[in-house]
Amino acid sequence: MSRCLLVSVGTTLLSAVVLVALALGAGVPAGPANVVAVCCGIAPSYAANRRWVWGRRGRSDVVAEVLPFWTLSLAGLVASTVAVSAVASVARSWSVSARAVALPLADLAVFGALWLVQFAVLDRVLFAAAPAESAPAETGSDAAPADAPPKEQVA
Repeated sequence: MSRCLLVSVGTTLLSAVVLVALALGAGVPAGPANVVAVCCGIAPSYAANRRWVWGRRGRSDVVAEVLPFWTLSLAGLVASTVAVSAVASVARSWSVSARAVALPLADLAVFGALWLVQFAVLDRVLFAAAPAESAPAETGSDAAPADAPPKEQVA
């Protein structure tokens, strides 16, 4: 759980920097700036969660992993864009410094609220260990097939 939280903190910081740079530095409206900012964090989040948090190796399964991850992320994106746009309209007359804090906080509030749901979905559904992955494989010549009867104990 702590690794997943670290990935989320990292991608949230990335998104916050991009959001502030676009919205306040480049004058992009807050809604579209948030879309770009959140999208910048989705691919690194997927890669880090898949490999570092859940230890998945090899090719990603587009249908079982990639599409559901992006769907979950894009649902959060829609909710956070609504929140960021609402805060931007309220904060229009605020100082640049105040908006530089308020816009990422709106984004953070939404994703913070969704984080536990996302963790549960990733852990229990998306990256859940397959039955063969959940138990360590036995090695050596003494290993019996899974359907073999137990060996008799010699006293």
